[in-house]
Amino acid sequence: MRSSKYGASNRKLYDKAIQAKKTRYECPKCRKFKLVRKGNALWICGSCKTKFAGGAYTFGSEAGQISKRLISEYVQSS
Repeated sequence: MRSSKYGASNRKLYDKAIQAKKTRYECPKCRKFKLVRKGNALWICGSCKTKFAGGAYTFGSEAGQISKRLISEYVQSS
């Protein structure tokens, strides 16, 4: 999609998704920045070899953050 055919806004969204996909994220287990994407929503830490499920292009998705917040509020209220 790196042509002028599809418009500037689509190219910007595409570049943003590809950049997020290639970024290394912090591993929740060992706290090192070695978490890389291995497949669609599959993330593996290069240091501790732990597998995580996350978003398709970023480790944390918006829906995942909302569900994590709701679960923590439910546990605190119980």
